[in-house]
Amino acid sequence: MLSILLLSGCQHEKQYFEVSGMTHTPYHVKYEYSQSLEKEIKAEFANYYHSLNPFDSLSIISQINRNEEVEVDSLFAFTFRKVMQVSEQTNGLFDVTCAPLINLWGFGFSKRDSITQQVIDSIRSFVGYQKIRLEGSRVVKDDPRMLLNFSAVGDGGICDLVARLFDRHNIQNYMVEVGGEVVAKGVNAKGQHWRIGISKPVDDPAGMSQELEQILHLKQRVGVATSGDYRNFYVKDGKKYAHTINPTTGYPADQDILSATIIAPDCLTADAYATAFMVMGSAAARQLKEQVPEIEYFIIFTDEHGNYATEHSPGMEPYLSE
Repeated sequence: MLSILLLSGCQHEKQYFEVSGMTHTPYHVKYEYSQSLEKEIKAEFANYYHSLNPFDSLSIISQINRNEEVEVDSLFAFTFRKVMQVSEQTNGLFDVTCAPLINLWGFGFSKRDSITQQVIDSIRSFVGYQKIRLEGSRVVKDDPRMLLNFSAVGDGGICDLVARLFDRHNIQNYMVEVGGEVVAKGVNAKGQHWRIGISKPVDDPAGMSQELEQILHLKQRVGVATSGDYRNFYVKDGKKYAHTINPTTGYPADQDILSATIIAPDCLTADAYATAFMVMGSAAARQLKEQVPEIEYFIIFTDEHGNYATEHSPGMEPYLSE
């Protein structure tokens, strides 16, 4: 009897914990559990960066980009296979080998005035997801100049890692947000479904506008990601060019979508398709949805008359109302 009493006395009541901070981007994590998991959460961030951070010279991806002999870990292999699936589904409009093209244009398109078709064509010769593969635990390139960069799905990938940590602890209520991408399950401390907002796509490079277009009510465990070019663009000859590069042309995407929000079973998938939607435009996005039934979308775009419009897939409807 004494041992039973002692054991019961050691049990901690469940409560909601919050962990927030800044790495490459702000993050906020909320979860209901009997103890803090802050140390474990930060370890998941470290695991991701060790494997997939292209700006860390010691990471696995950096060693691959330098053509060093290195075996990938399970996280790298999992992420690589996922993004290759999205690349195939989008016919290369999402492509993690397009880093040389992104570097060509420079941050904020700082180098755009010096770019020629000849230069783009020369770089495109060693860009393309079909030119790189995973053989066992090693990445094999068709051209040693190829570079990998998973930054387009980095925030979503970290969300998934932390969410899987919570799932292993059988945590039923949590919300993981990294750089605006989210994985949520259960309810918040008030017993309500987690809610996230989709911002209106106004020309706001400083990111000061907080006006919302829509609020999503996350009623089941899902990953959510949003991509938008309305805060990162340049104007030339009266035409606006987005910050997203089309890997198949080598030029900034010239499409009608201003913002794309994707709901998927995991956040890495949502993140990848949100980026792809920005490149392919609304017409191709509708067709893609038919091929990838596990995703739902909410897009903000300009219609054929140049007017601001919104559209969502039928499966998005339950998330748009309480």
